[in-house]
Amino acid sequence: MSVQALGYVGVRAKSLEDWAAYGQNFLGLQRVDKSRNAMAFRMDDRKQRLVVDADGGQGIGFFGWEMADAAALDDLAARLEKMGTKVARGSRALADERNVKNLIVTNDPGGNRLEFFHGAAVASDPFKPGRNISGFRTGTLGMGHVVMHAERLADMMPFYQEVLEFKLSDYWLRPFPGYFFHVNPRHHSIALVESGKNAVHHMMLELFSLDDVGQGYDLALQDEERIAVSLGRHSGDYVTSFYTWNPSGFMVEYGWGGQEIDDSTWKPFERKHGPSLWGHDRKWMSPEKREESRQLCIESAVAGLRQPVQVLEGNYNQMAGVCPWWDNMKAQKAG
Repeated sequence: MSVQALGYVGVRAKSLEDWAAYGQNFLGLQRVDKSRNAMAFRMDDRKQRLVVDADGGQGIGFFGWEMADAAALDDLAARLEKMGTKVARGSRALADERNVKNLIVTNDPGGNRLEFFHGAAVASDPFKPGRNISGFRTGTLGMGHVVMHAERLADMMPFYQEVLEFKLSDYWLRPFPGYFFHVNPRHHSIALVESGKNAVHHMMLELFSLDDVGQGYDLALQDEERIAVSLGRHSGDYVTSFYTWNPSGFMVEYGWGGQEIDDSTWKPFERKHGPSLWGHDRKWMSPEKREESRQLCIESAVAGLRQPVQVLEGNYNQMAGVCPWWDNMKAQKAG
């Protein structure tokens, strides 16, 4: 029955032209034209991962969560209905529009539209990025992650933990409460932050190369008003990233180097040093919360908080020499 990954996301927009430029020329997605009022983007072998609907709105219109097969989808529908959640079967036309074999539709307690599907269609031609990038880290990990504002975490968390059985990775309480959930080895596919409102906070796309992120940051600096969060590194998934405002009024995190979780050994814990090891100046925050966030990074610097980078096999050159810090870390773990 378990959800396997975040398979696709649909966003609402006022203009397709703005998204065409942002998605293709900046993010490096492959544009797929659909109709006068809708377009889609590829980021791997799937026919679509991001769908843009020019309905005049903003934010995310729907989330597509992937199931293993038809039996798993039916089991989930039965579980949702048994626990009092209304479920609708997706029409054949909707399944074709989403490029999947079948799907069901429901809403979470915050009113967010959730679509659970199986059998995503694969394109016949290779992915061609919109600009010169190495590509996106997707596959069994899904398209990335989303972080959602929640008016009250107590209203949202039971649904994701108990009904959908998402697994808690870790959490923080400063500068605001945030809880991170995984459905596969990606550190989190969704997170919930308590901010007094129900809305999308950001969507994250992970790339294969750190240089893709750095070059994206150079592109973003051409319009500094678009940068919502400066370059930095997270304390949970270890991603090095920055955030920009997209044409639908929320943020996209552009990152590299996410760690994976092994459920056989992983234990949830509180991140007492806050969201980031360094950087990530959050321009969208209130001055008070922004200062609190900065102080958490200062505390991390004073404490010497650091983590190894996460690299793919072969995507590195080993340097000569010794690393006293790493040797000390290994000794501590062995003891």
